[in-house]
Amino acid sequence: MTPKAVIQTWIDAFNRADADAGALANLYANDAVNHQVMFEPVKGKEAIRAMFEREFAAADMTCIPVHIFED
Repeated sequence: MTPKAVIQTWIDAFNRADADAGALANLYANDAVNHQVMFEPVKGKEAIRAMFEREFAAADMTCIPVHIFED
């Protein structure tokens, strides 16, 4: 999968609010770190999945990309 395809897959899963391992969380390595702007970094695939589940339950969110570049 190209980097651009990974980003598009992430956006599609995010916009479906699909945090499960088969979608959004599956795009992260087991030891990934997700750096949030307002919170402490979230460490590990399972913690990232749980974070997205909490966030999707708390608010309707949509990712609207302006430009996706791939070099």
